[in-house]
Amino acid sequence: MNIADIISKDAVLDNVQATSKRELIQVLSSKIANTSGLDERVIFDAVWERENLGSTGYGDGVAFPHARIEGLDKVSAMFARLYEAVDFDSLDSKPVDLVFLLISPENSGADHLTALATLSRVLKTEGACEKLRKARSVDEIYTILNA
Repeated sequence: MNIADIISKDAVLDNVQATSKRELIQVLSSKIANTSGLDERVIFDAVWERENLGSTGYGDGVAFPHARIEGLDKVSAMFARLYEAVDFDSLDSKPVDLVFLLISPENSGADHLTALATLSRVLKTEGACEKLRKARSVDEIYTILNA
């Protein structure tokens, strides 16, 4: 699975503004609702419920909020670079400024985990986060994500 399989250029957001983890998830839920065809409240509730099980802020300013949702027919993701980092209750207590939101069909166990691994691998690549933070456009961000 490649990033391009789950994230289109239209699903890359830059300078996203939010003042809290909850507000950020609301903003991203609203945006991904437009492409997934699901109600944004359904998405928010599922992602927020998963987040309440344990933070998906993995450290180094990166978070991977995600959920499996009934009624969804394919894995879908969105990438957001925030205007200002927000507290995400991350494992390293650092605020988050790079976020992948992933939603998957309810019974897509293997695809969901494969997509999470793919997204994680991109940001674990040497220098990727630094490049994403310095990128000057959505086109540049998308190119870095797909490198």
